[in-house]
Amino acid sequence: MKIAFHDYPGHAFPVQLARALAKRGHEVLHLTFSEFQAPKGPLAPRPDDPPSLHLRALTLGEPFQKYNFVRRALQERAYADLLVRTVDAFAPDVILGGNAPLDPQAKLLRLAKKRRCGFLFWHQDVYGVAIDKILRAKLPVVGGLIGGWYKALEKRLWRASDRIVAITEDFVPLLTAEGIGRDRIAVIENWGARDDLPPRPQDNPWSQAHDLVGKTVFMYSGTLGLKHNPQLLAALARAFRDDPDVRVLVVTEGIGAEWLKDAKTREGLDNLILLPFQPFSEVPNAIGSGAVLVVLLEPDAGVYSVPSKTLAYLCANRPILGAIPLDNLAAKLIEREAAGLVAAPADEAGFIAAARRLRADPALRAAMAAKGRAYADRAFDIDRITDQFDRLLTEARDRARA
Repeated sequence: MKIAFHDYPGHAFPVQLARALAKRGHEVLHLTFSEFQAPKGPLAPRPDDPPSLHLRALTLGEPFQKYNFVRRALQERAYADLLVRTVDAFAPDVILGGNAPLDPQAKLLRLAKKRRCGFLFWHQDVYGVAIDKILRAKLPVVGGLIGGWYKALEKRLWRASDRIVAITEDFVPLLTAEGIGRDRIAVIENWGARDDLPPRPQDNPWSQAHDLVGKTVFMYSGTLGLKHNPQLLAALARAFRDDPDVRVLVVTEGIGAEWLKDAKTREGLDNLILLPFQPFSEVPNAIGSGAVLVVLLEPDAGVYSVPSKTLAYLCANRPILGAIPLDNLAAKLIEREAAGLVAAPADEAGFIAAARRLRADPALRAAMAAKGRAYADRAFDIDRITDQFDRLLTEARDRARA
């Protein structure tokens, strides 16, 4: 089966799935957006990759204007056209529409209908709600009209897809409310690329190079954008500024990094270390440098966003400190597995108190880390996950041909 697999940001766990599908004999074209600013997975070819795996990063040849809404919309449409041309030339039997904005997803689905190939919608987020909320705040009248259009577009895409993979049961009522039969929906929670993220000791070449050996490091690694609150990371640095053995390490780029850079200078937060995204080959050692791994998510994002970095953190054998809506899937997972401590995003005092508790209790950190890694060993079985996707891709292909 020829599978066109689109994962716009290029994260680690989707390309792990692409490799697993190719090793089963499928021909897989895995496509990502080169200029999108996000932590990238292992996207370079490996010596043991099968010849049926094709890894391509599509490029517009210019920086992506993520926070200029007009320019971003134009770039996403240009990217969508490039994506469709690339997939059309591949002539797939089925398209896996992964984590992507709605414009590229819509054009991919139209291509699938034109070619009568299957379309599996990987429901990672409720983009229409997010777009509507952001645009109403930025453009009170016109923004509401545009946001409403995107909400309607997303629902049309759900209805037109041959199969849908939702990453949480919480998304299922949204889908069935649109008249989509439960037999067309499967729930497969996201996972961490366990084999690519082995636990590493705190004393490793990366931590040595960044003078972190022997320090208690609170580490945030990943996107820091409109769904996150960088002020909590500044508050964390502020809370431990008089503790010479604590560092707050933030590995990110973009709007959040710029805000923290200004805060660091303005407040003299010398214990706040800011670094850009690291090559994936360095990520296990970088995460291993942390004593506690931090996840942030704003209250409004709790309805439609599940921070997948939580799952990568569970692979690292480290406890998690979260400022996450308590009804979010990630918060429920951390608390259920006793893999860390979680506070509500608006509860800065509770967040800092949880950080102080983890700082003061190495035994608690070790116990929570072990429980998190045990969950990763139990749940992140790529063979079982691939079985599920393989079946759904086949069903999507067959439905489109019927």
